[in-house]
Amino acid sequence: MLKTAYIVCGSPGAGKTFYGKELAKLKQATFLDIDTATERLVRLALELSGQDPNDRDSPYFKGHFRNPIYEQLFDIAQDNLLWNDVVIAGPFTKEIKDPDWANKLSTRLGVPVQVHYVFCLPSIRQARIRDRKNPRDLAKLVSWEDYLRYYESEPPPACEHIFIDNTLDKEIKK
Repeated sequence: MLKTAYIVCGSPGAGKTFYGKELAKLKQATFLDIDTATERLVRLALELSGQDPNDRDSPYFKGHFRNPIYEQLFDIAQDNLLWNDVVIAGPFTKEIKDPDWANKLSTRLGVPVQVHYVFCLPSIRQARIRDRKNPRDLAKLVSWEDYLRYYESEPPPACEHIFIDNTLDKEIKK
């Protein structure tokens, strides 16, 4: 039976991890979160290169780490897709601008891909980000208006997707 890769994307604080875990439970799928899969190595590499280990937004980070992180996530997913459906959670802000991204990813992974775009109101995202107390979020909170301009200028995915309003952390339905 052909497996499926479910991509859960959206802004930080929108509830991608919450929604992705619920979707994985519903689908009895492997759950891969971008932070869990790569965070320790990214922090170490940033420290060893003399950079801020909490940085995820600078041109240095995006130029040196962003693509390898996503590729590593897809490699792990591809290994798991031999036996299980996989739910992959991450922002994917650049990728979702490509109208054909889901098809390209489907070709790369060799399985159907379904994109779920998780949305949440900015005020609730801010509260969630503040409440999770992650050092990587400090820059977002200090420059909240800049953060909003960056993410709010992002339209929903240009590729085919399922829109998820996660404002209330609603349970997903079958």
